Amino acid sequence: MVKLKHIAKACKSKNAGPFHITLDIMFDKPALFEQVRDTGVISAALIAQLYGVDEADILFTEYAPALAWKATLPRRIASGAVGDTDVYGAQQHAPLLDIEIPLDIAA
Repeated sequence: MVKLKHIAKACKSKNAGPFHITLDIMFDKPALFEQVRDTGVISAALIAQLYGVDEADILFTEYAPALAWKATLPRRIASGAVGDTDVYGAQQHAPLLDIEIPLDIAA
């Protein structure tokens, strides 16, 4: 098992608007992307579970040419609203980057 944060990068898009967050999960090696894809761990169901939203509300796209997945999901609090949590980007990545992928890879 290896944590996703040891084999991938994640970024949060600021272009998703005040009501959505877009997270990208990116790899730098095609073989690694394919191995992770073959596990089936990264999915809309996983994102829904990690971020507490309904799976039906997630736009989840695999983009193999970029060795990436993109997930767009509702923000819990609209950006710019009182109590906006979106300013803490690292907190949004933590649930995702801490998942374990069943691969036998040295981190």
